[in-house]
Amino acid sequence: MKMKISGIREFFKLEASGGIFLIIAAALALLMANSPLNGLYIDALQIPVEVKVGALEIAKPLLLWINDGLMAVFFFLVGLEIKREFLEGELSTTSQVILPTMAAVGGMAGPALIYTYINQGNLENMNGWAIPAATDIAFALGVLALLGKRVPLSLKVLLTAIAIIDDLGAIIIIALFYTANLSVISLALGAVFIVALIVANQMKVVRPAAYILLGVGLWVCVLKSGVHATLAGVITALAIPLRTDDEEAPSMLKDLEHVLHPWVAFMILPIFAFANAGVSFAGMGIEAFIEPVKLGISLGLFFGNQIGIMLMLFLGIRLVGSPMPTGANWFNLWGVSLLCGVGFTMSLFIGSLAFEHSSFDAPIRLGVLTGSIVSAICGYFMLRFSLPRPGV
Repeated sequence: MKMKISGIREFFKLEASGGIFLIIAAALALLMANSPLNGLYIDALQIPVEVKVGALEIAKPLLLWINDGLMAVFFFLVGLEIKREFLEGELSTTSQVILPTMAAVGGMAGPALIYTYINQGNLENMNGWAIPAATDIAFALGVLALLGKRVPLSLKVLLTAIAIIDDLGAIIIIALFYTANLSVISLALGAVFIVALIVANQMKVVRPAAYILLGVGLWVCVLKSGVHATLAGVITALAIPLRTDDEEAPSMLKDLEHVLHPWVAFMILPIFAFANAGVSFAGMGIEAFIEPVKLGISLGLFFGNQIGIMLMLFLGIRLVGSPMPTGANWFNLWGVSLLCGVGFTMSLFIGSLAFEHSSFDAPIRLGVLTGSIVSAICGYFMLRFSLPRPGV
């Protein structure tokens, strides 16, 4: 039990520190986008990068290599975390999973409904309905870390569980709603790699190289199929064995999680934030802040999450009978609900899938930034004033 708690605390420490790096990367992107370096910033992200092996060719600008390639590694880690949590972690029993699942459903439905209400009647705008229905776990835990030891472990676990289930929901949404024209041949080849991953899992293969090679092959097939390439990361992760027949042998899944976590938290996500958070405010008037897409995203993140999550937490605790998190009160839960409105990385990512036209870049980024920042500030102060003071 001590090892399990120690592992959870180490996870929180990494996520919180990664959240600080995210903030720095986003701030740097905003500074460059609103300085004489704006042209350099845009040109750098559009540098063409090409990989060619025989007849196989993948040519994309640097920005898409970041969004399709590096983020596949991020989703691979998310897949590992989801699998571990459901098999032996904080979501491994029915009683543990009910409350955060209800909250996550509310946290996805509330923002989507607000966005839909604001953008109803405009079919093109409606494609962004899922943008505010996402939580950035690193950013949210980074804000929570500013409150130090005043935050009970139960609240950190609740926020993490909600965000993990929210990530699972986002993966399903991406698979179902954000796919291009499908290539049957590429999907068929991808199915071959999936079968190979399943066979490797059933044969208890514990060499990471085997899964990496199959995962890269699957990523190429999914990329060429029209389904978003990051889903290959999740599928590969689900094939990684958590346990082996030798109970004394280390867990391959946990080892990979341990190795990848710092790289994702301190390199991949900050690079993604830097590449996607830069929005220029040049020539931007008040109308930019009330543009429907921007308004739907920011209000969805701020109001949709706190209303949807608090409603479901209330129903879960009062009607379903789920226990109140240890050491927490309703104001604490409200603070956590506000922090779940920090969409940032996941919202920016879904925004890049929802709209292909550059004319939507500014509303998406502005909506995500304003909604996330206001949610983070309000969540921080709600928790600061509702949590017990040190020594009390």
